[in-house]
Amino acid sequence: MPQSAIKKTLRRFGTAKLRNFFRELGPGLITGAADDDPSGISTYSVTGAQFGYGQLWTALFSFPLMAAVQLMCARLGMVTGQGLAGVVRRRYSAPILWGACALLVIANIFNIGADLGGMAEVAQMITGVSRFVWLPLFTVLIVVLLVWFSYKHIVNVFKWLTLVLFAYVIAAFLAHPRWGAVLKATFIPQLRFDAEYLATFLGVLGTTISPYLFFWQAAQEVEEERKIGRKTVHARRGASDEELAVARTDVLTGMAFSNVTMYFIILTTGATLYVSGQRDIETAQQAAEALRPLAGGFAYLLFAIGLLGTGMLGVPVLAGSAAYAVAEGMHWRGSLDDRPRRAPKFYAVLATAMALGLVLNYLKFNPVRMLFWSAVLNGALAPPLVALVTLLSSDKKVMESRLSSPLLQILGWLTAAIMSAATVVMIVMWFRS
Repeated sequence: MPQSAIKKTLRRFGTAKLRNFFRELGPGLITGAADDDPSGISTYSVTGAQFGYGQLWTALFSFPLMAAVQLMCARLGMVTGQGLAGVVRRRYSAPILWGACALLVIANIFNIGADLGGMAEVAQMITGVSRFVWLPLFTVLIVVLLVWFSYKHIVNVFKWLTLVLFAYVIAAFLAHPRWGAVLKATFIPQLRFDAEYLATFLGVLGTTISPYLFFWQAAQEVEEERKIGRKTVHARRGASDEELAVARTDVLTGMAFSNVTMYFIILTTGATLYVSGQRDIETAQQAAEALRPLAGGFAYLLFAIGLLGTGMLGVPVLAGSAAYAVAEGMHWRGSLDDRPRRAPKFYAVLATAMALGLVLNYLKFNPVRMLFWSAVLNGALAPPLVALVTLLSSDKKVMESRLSSPLLQILGWLTAAIMSAATVVMIVMWFRS
């Protein structure tokens, strides 16, 4: 065979493999994209501005923890054919079920409010129109889109806006960071035991290992099975080795995408805002300055596009995961693929969560600080839910022969322990100071 024909064959084979790889990506990739919501962007920006490169190591540190938890959630959804709240309802008592749902709903409402506030803040930055005008407009827009279209259609439109986050990768190089210091901070943890450092550390964990992602991942695995005709729990129960392998690739890819984004946002803000002495971020304009090495005068616009895109992906996930949890707990019909007339209670929960998040903004919290503290709250509320996920995924009555591996179980318990310890020490330090 001529050399040119061999090259053409190899190229075609490689393209086919790549196409198949991306075709198999699903809930895990969307979960990873939704993980970098406005709360995440603000938390990473605050981290880089406040501590420079000091917490770059958290990107590598958090990856196996978040991947393990999300993989356990994916396996729960695939093997049981139910969402997380549905599994808890069948396995445990009502107090445990509604305790778990309460933790989720509280965290989600605060996070929805923070994300809406962040979106309104950047809209004000670009247009000059008060954020209190934009807040109800964004709330109504998202609810209307979810009522009239499926979340899949929203993803198809707004996922392209999230590609703007790759601007942080370019901006990081244009800012000419000290690469020796960057590598050192990436692989050698720089630990400090003060309230501010621990709050930031917990915020980073809270925005990467968030309660809403647990419920969303399991629910979306169920939705994927419904799409191929498995309409009943019995039909969905069980998963083949090949299906679990595809889910593993999907989850690991999504979590890697999320953490690469996190890493470069911290790196970029550390190389720009921290170096210039801008340590405390209070406004969207200040956070947007990190993109100035790349975009110059368009930095504000670039930042706004990225934050609005992630908000349009993330807020529906927050409201949707709350609705999935309550609907599964109450044994109601409910899915983002259903029309409201077929699942009125599901959409009532979704709209209520959005409305309560909107109301929080009229208490006039600082939007950027609210975004940051929503991540901290997620970090503080996540440990009991991580423990619950770990217990369920290692329970023979739930998973039968598809128990999570010892490695996943160890990582699950380690995640719960680390986040619990960080929360307790942060609170103690705060009271001492």
